[in-house]
Amino acid sequence: MRKYQNIGDKLIPIFFIVVILVLWELLVSLGVVERYILPSPTDIVNALITNGSDIMTHTWVTFFEGMTGLLVAVFLSLIMAVVMDQFPVVKKAIYPVLVISQTVPIIVIAPLLAMWFGFGIAPKIFVVVLVCFFPITVNLIEGLQSVDGELINLVRSMGATKSQIFAKIKFPSALPYFFSGLKIAATYSIMGAVIGEWLGGKAGLGVYMLRARHAFALDLVFASILVIVVLSIVLFYGIAGMQRALMPWEKLKEELE
Repeated sequence: MRKYQNIGDKLIPIFFIVVILVLWELLVSLGVVERYILPSPTDIVNALITNGSDIMTHTWVTFFEGMTGLLVAVFLSLIMAVVMDQFPVVKKAIYPVLVISQTVPIIVIAPLLAMWFGFGIAPKIFVVVLVCFFPITVNLIEGLQSVDGELINLVRSMGATKSQIFAKIKFPSALPYFFSGLKIAATYSIMGAVIGEWLGGKAGLGVYMLRARHAFALDLVFASILVIVVLSIVLFYGIAGMQRALMPWEKLKEELE
């Protein structure tokens, strides 16, 4: 019964998306909506196939910027979360600053980065780091500090050192929180790279979208959006697969429940 329920849960959103695409295609094909306002799904797929080589070239640029920024954000987040967990005074000082930093729209910061670092790849990676750093850090620090205090006291009474407690108890317990933040950050990474490209650059999906928009080629704009969505989904499920591989006990727990 549970197996059929899981299949149904997967089929329902697929069916809903198919219905939307069919209605979209019909509205455009019947002339209810003009193609120059909203291209049909088939127009978008045709544009993607026809201009596949150019789009792929720009896609690799955006993917590289997104992945590089994400990896840097993960590295910095691990360091920051560990420091805040080990030194409560650091958390009290830095945590409010992290929250305040999220109130500043990234679209406002991006032009400053372009002025400071030029129009190369560096400001794009910097934007990705900014949008990815917060969700990973906050989720990880919450995970590290949500570990059962009695369990920590127990292993400490057995002679465990601070580093052993962190490596054997705290970090494994915080992994679900870490991957939750990482999945959010992964979807943000492509978006951050595109925003950085909008504000200046020579290549990337953001640059390609701007050129297509200026040429009033909305089918190419939507094709670029489709590629961005696919990249984000692939990253999300790739990290979900990594989580299942590194945390096999979670799958066992679900099966037992």
